[in-house]
Amino acid sequence: MKFSFGLLTLFILTTSCNAPTDKVGKASVNDSVKNSNALQSWNDGKTKQSIISYVDDVTNKQSKNFISVADRIVVFDNDGTLWSEKPVYFQLFFAIDRVKSMAADHPEWKDKQPFKAVLENDMQTLIKQGEKGVFELVMATHTGITTDEFEKIVKDWMASAQHPIKKRPYTDLVFQPMLELLDYLRAHDFKIFIVSGGGIEFMRPWSEKVYGISENQVIGSSIQTEYDYNEGKPVLKRLAKIDFIDDKVGKPVGINRYIGRKPVFAVGNSDGDLQMLQWTASNKLKNLEIYIHHTDSIREWAYDRKSSVGKLDKGLDEAKANGWILVDMKNDWKVIYPFEK
Repeated sequence: MKFSFGLLTLFILTTSCNAPTDKVGKASVNDSVKNSNALQSWNDGKTKQSIISYVDDVTNKQSKNFISVADRIVVFDNDGTLWSEKPVYFQLFFAIDRVKSMAADHPEWKDKQPFKAVLENDMQTLIKQGEKGVFELVMATHTGITTDEFEKIVKDWMASAQHPIKKRPYTDLVFQPMLELLDYLRAHDFKIFIVSGGGIEFMRPWSEKVYGISENQVIGSSIQTEYDYNEGKPVLKRLAKIDFIDDKVGKPVGINRYIGRKPVFAVGNSDGDLQMLQWTASNKLKNLEIYIHHTDSIREWAYDRKSSVGKLDKGLDEAKANGWILVDMKNDWKVIYPFEK
């Protein structure tokens, strides 16, 4: 699932890992990553074997399903697919923390909603603010500064902030089996993109360090920016205007706009990813679609059809009807997070 203004509204209305750092396409992985032993955190079974069989087939030059390197495009959602997303999207925690850190410069927020609710940790009142309140919150915390300033703020937050329930840095809450899958695909010359409803400039500062995915291979929702020569020191200013929402029907649009090739491999976890998987499934080349199904209430969270965050309803039905892979986190993964190894 993703952090976009529409998805934040759904929430409001209803309520350092040691990852590879090599650049995409140039990962310094050894040949053992290319074999079935690579996916060490995946339990042996149909799910793991289906992934390996697909990769073996389409990278075999003797196979009728061989896919050239140029067409080996893979797209991954981020929230709920590469890292956790509960109890709310991590970027929303970032926005809330930003309100608190900026409050000293905005004394008027003490008596103005939705800021008052955030400062008083009053989630029930925050819920009542609806879409308008969410928009105000995001615009106040994500805009009015330059792109360089925003990047630094995100990096500083990532380096210090901790998840309120797991009590660990957010970058510890990436999925170890997915890190291994990223490595496995890179070793077979697949080019990997993040395609998320989350803010593109929220994800870029840490995507390479955490996932090994270059910042220029991140597609996300964005706000408008404006160039300012700034007396000989050019900057881009972040404006309080929405530019593009990379969610649901926006995902195929974003893929076409920024990648220019239809993927052959897509991984998501929610209805917000459905159109991306449908778009991938329409590729004439042999393709693979995967949904991460959150089924582990002990090690992570269990949710699907009725969840306000990461809802998997229509996508669950379509996955079963079309034979897409449903990764059962409880049964398919030996560990969830890197620190569990």
